[in-house]
Amino acid sequence: MTHEKAGLYTRNGTQVPLQGVEVTGELLGGHARVRVRQRYRNDEHQPVEAVYTFPLPSDGTLSAFSMTCAGRRIEGVVREREEAFRTYDDAVTAGHGAALLDEERRNVFTAQVGNLLPGEETVVEVEFLQAVTAEEGSVRWMLPTLVAPRYIPGATTGDRTGHGSAEPTGQVPDADRITPPVGNVHYGLRMDLLVDLGREVVVESPSHAITTTREEGTRVRVGFSRGEVSLDRDLVLSLRSSDSSAVFTPLVTHRKAEGGPGTFALTVVPDLLAMASAPPKQEVVLVVDVSGSMAGESLPQAQAALRLCLRHLREGDRFNVIAFESRFRSFQPEPVPFTQRTLEEADRWVAALDANGGTELLAPMRAAVQAAPDGVIVLLTDGQVGNESEILREVLAARKTARVYSFGIGTNVSDVLLRDLAKQTGGDVEFIHPGERIDDKVVAQFSRALAPRVTELEVRFDGVECVELAPAELPPLVDGVPWTLLGRYASPGTGTVTLRGRSGREPFSLTVRVDLPAVSDRPAVEKLWAAERIRGWEAAQLTGRRAESMKQRIVELAVAHQLVTRYTSFVVVEERKGERRTSGQAHTRVIPVEAPAGWDMFGAKKDEAGIGGAVPRRGRMAARGGMPPPPPGAPVIATLPRPTGARPLIEVRRSTTAGAPPAPAPAPAVPSSDAADDGTDWMVMRSERREQSKADVMKKRSKGGILSRFFDGAPVSESLKEAEAEASAAYPAEAPAAEGGVDMGAESLLSRQLANGLWDGTGEGSEPVRQARATALALLTLLREGITSSHPLHGAQVKKAVEALLSLAAGLSSDAQVSELALGVAWLAAAGPRTRGRIEQAAKPLAGLTGRLGNEVALREHVDTLAAR
Repeated sequence: MTHEKAGLYTRNGTQVPLQGVEVTGELLGGHARVRVRQRYRNDEHQPVEAVYTFPLPSDGTLSAFSMTCAGRRIEGVVREREEAFRTYDDAVTAGHGAALLDEERRNVFTAQVGNLLPGEETVVEVEFLQAVTAEEGSVRWMLPTLVAPRYIPGATTGDRTGHGSAEPTGQVPDADRITPPVGNVHYGLRMDLLVDLGREVVVESPSHAITTTREEGTRVRVGFSRGEVSLDRDLVLSLRSSDSSAVFTPLVTHRKAEGGPGTFALTVVPDLLAMASAPPKQEVVLVVDVSGSMAGESLPQAQAALRLCLRHLREGDRFNVIAFESRFRSFQPEPVPFTQRTLEEADRWVAALDANGGTELLAPMRAAVQAAPDGVIVLLTDGQVGNESEILREVLAARKTARVYSFGIGTNVSDVLLRDLAKQTGGDVEFIHPGERIDDKVVAQFSRALAPRVTELEVRFDGVECVELAPAELPPLVDGVPWTLLGRYASPGTGTVTLRGRSGREPFSLTVRVDLPAVSDRPAVEKLWAAERIRGWEAAQLTGRRAESMKQRIVELAVAHQLVTRYTSFVVVEERKGERRTSGQAHTRVIPVEAPAGWDMFGAKKDEAGIGGAVPRRGRMAARGGMPPPPPGAPVIATLPRPTGARPLIEVRRSTTAGAPPAPAPAPAVPSSDAADDGTDWMVMRSERREQSKADVMKKRSKGGILSRFFDGAPVSESLKEAEAEASAAYPAEAPAAEGGVDMGAESLLSRQLANGLWDGTGEGSEPVRQARATALALLTLLREGITSSHPLHGAQVKKAVEALLSLAAGLSSDAQVSELALGVAWLAAAGPRTRGRIEQAAKPLAGLTGRLGNEVALREHVDTLAAR
């Protein structure tokens, strides 16, 4: 066994001082309070300065910064950015200890720790706050762990001001401040998090193996099963409770006993189902990233998500698909109607996509918005781009009322850009992490895109006076989505808040009673309010003297509430005396970061990380180095290079012996470091296993499954056969059916679903009755295979069928048995209390379902009886 000394070393053997990162804190009630501790130790014989660029959540609010050294903890203070730097620089130059925290982007920060003494350990702690709300009893909390390499477009220009691996460009002038070097990292992440939402919850993680320990009451302590993990992916926690009211309080306030203004946060979850009418026809453009960084697990996830998106469209909708890398291409020149034919053609087009090139997001997003200026834009990307502001500005200029809904796929993505696109267009964003099921996110996203919403919102207070509201521009109310308003109040009192707007052409009004107390101790609310207020000011497009005045206003509010912004920074100084006070300048050590898990862009040795595959024509990724060639006689592997230790779950590779003609590959072959690390046999075995799985799938299909005679005469498209075979090979362990996965008869049945979400049927009755019965029987058969609306691959199609049956229910009054069968099966197939609640409302006139909805055993017996008639 090889014992390796803990720590990180530069090429010349000097040790990089970051020893590890620890996350502690609490998820309590309506907010999270989290502390990130960075532990530094200088094992050199001279003082050093450590520079570490790291991420924090873009919706987080930094609330504290401290440094502990020589047994003494010193709290930081917020000052204007240049003043904070001068304080830090003067202290380090004078031989004192100091630390500086700068915001580079809303989710990227740089810590500089100066004059680390030989043999001493220093702990730097960053604390941030986040608002926590729930949807249908579920909370999701995410912490990014590394600043991933970004695609940097533009020509090099300007002077460097940071320590990043990229040079400043005309389009990304701060590129050198947001591109930490990628290295062979040995420091890791630990976690000790306390969860207490007031009720019992189940804590899970799709990103990491975790341990949970029940403590007194409803407290749960969460840590990593392995103790320490790599900082190569986002940390994601999912908290489930049967009661959505358990995770947030509708009104939270803070006001000191000595008086002064109070602060409030009001959260409402609008129920707009009663206002729902037939949804309008949509124009949808799907934009998918196929750049080189998608070459690992990300592209198959994106292709699966695209197929699910397409299957969630309705007849009469118009759609198009755009794929982009260094350039972009479209499925059709302009949006086309959604039909069975265009669905199959799009399936084939999506299946042929491969990953290559850079991440030029600007042109495809502009083209998408121009094609559907009043439609819905769906973006799927894993990209980190440097020109976020330019992209946002161009999209907003090109749109009319178009809304942007984004999927951030994989471990690292430009979440600030995706959140800003969602916020400023009235859309939404979802992040899909490795190990998470995709269709839940897709269904939720499309549900929000098509859900009832209230726009043109105005707010009125009666009985209480509230001012300085944030956000100043009220976002729309969307059915079932938590909506929060923050503000200040001068005097305590009781009154009401009324929200007025329009849902389509109908007026809307909602009144909420509020009690603003004289004294309340929730200081986090005040910081959250100030941070939201500053975000609104930062988004203002001002020039000249007004811009300078706004900057000063931001600095004053940030300093008053001790918040880091683009114009303010945290600084802390340790006054030293005697031997601890140094002379001369400390040597700078820039902390490398991990290569992101699942990215195929880096070689096996991270200190020699480099780009594999096609190099973009314009722009650069912030990484350096090259790939070692394979040894003589090693098999030629046609694949993009990727780090060992971050192997994709599924990877198709072709292997040929030396001297034999290589099999054709979809992309140019690149020598792989696998040949040098004895990984070839393992990966070829995985490739052969996947190919065999696909062959088994097609063999089973050719024989026909249990549903091969369910509907006669309906052809199965070749594109769907290929897509389903690929999907079945990719998800064998996730299928809830028996060990063999989803029965091919079920997939055959799903391939016969009409574009309207129903199935065609024969026999007596009107067409709605025939389709309702056929759809109910199809869903019942899928239920027996374990396929419901929460199925990882086919859930979107089940959801669409359930919605179609709900829409059809009013026209089934002539046949009560078919109506009972349709709604009973729809209730069993639905996963989610809101959808089941709508079904229960529709089923009230049906005596046969009374008392059975809610009792799955009794309901299953009843629908089985109806299906057999």
